[in-house]
Amino acid sequence: MSTAVEPRPSAPGEPHLAHARLRRWTGAVVLANLIGQVLIIGTGGAVRLTGSGLGCSTWPQCEPGSFVPVIHPDMEFHVFVEYGNRMVGALLGMVGIALVILMTLAVRRLGRAVVLRRMAYAVLAVVILQGIIGGVSVWIDLHPAIVGSHFLISGALVVLSTVLAVRWFEPDSATAPLGSPPLRWWAWATAGLAAVVVVLGVVVTGAGPHSGDDEVGYRFAVDPYLIARAHAGAVWVFLAVLAVTIVVAFRSRPPLPQVRRWGLVLLGITLLQGVIGYVQFFNGLPELLVGIHMIGAALLLIATTRFVLTLRAPIAHSPG
Repeated sequence: MSTAVEPRPSAPGEPHLAHARLRRWTGAVVLANLIGQVLIIGTGGAVRLTGSGLGCSTWPQCEPGSFVPVIHPDMEFHVFVEYGNRMVGALLGMVGIALVILMTLAVRRLGRAVVLRRMAYAVLAVVILQGIIGGVSVWIDLHPAIVGSHFLISGALVVLSTVLAVRWFEPDSATAPLGSPPLRWWAWATAGLAAVVVVLGVVVTGAGPHSGDDEVGYRFAVDPYLIARAHAGAVWVFLAVLAVTIVVAFRSRPPLPQVRRWGLVLLGITLLQGVIGYVQFFNGLPELLVGIHMIGAALLLIATTRFVLTLRAPIAHSPG
């Protein structure tokens, strides 16, 4: 004779605790994804700066018949640099899967906006795409266009991950433009110039001694000094437009403290990037400074994205 076991009724507060855990874990994974996107730019930079792009001779395996480095007396450190970058990419893939699962649960159980789940899927899809592009770059001996696109897509992932993080940690509500039309125009002009600066930075790296191949001094057939000056000129224009944007923000009425704060953060990162850029240029492009400059580019994209997102405010709904 079997006895039916009645389900245990939920204790008071259990759903609330479960929701709190879901929010906490999702927030942690959202931040881990953003940090990971910056980290892989750093490890990818290490691959390029050490000429380790072909440290693993094939893809998806590292060596024919092995997914991991094969230890032998003549192996070089390039293998470990390249393999380490691949492992960071794999870790980002796992973070992306966790992000999709948790964001799906957040939409269903917490009533969060569906667009958050869509952005999570987009992050995972682009991370997978990046893995494929990395493999293609190995197959075709680090063609500069493929290597350059690899970094630019990472930059787009940083922007997308920043938007996702900001949207997750703010309420799901309709928003309205914040600030005057001139302020928003200047802010978007700043964002556009930031993209130009980053693209030219990729061309500068591909035209110089840190193109990713220790046997070829350059990969883009352009004058490295000319393109470096074009990159520097774009930075100065960006800095001027940003300065005007900040002045307009400080003169706005009513005051916009968050816009001012992130404008100053972006200004600080830009000035630091400029100093690093000139120091590395006049000191023979030391690898460590170039790597720091690449990380700085990712931080510049985060600050620019966050700055633009301050120019919106939630629309308050009146009760009833």
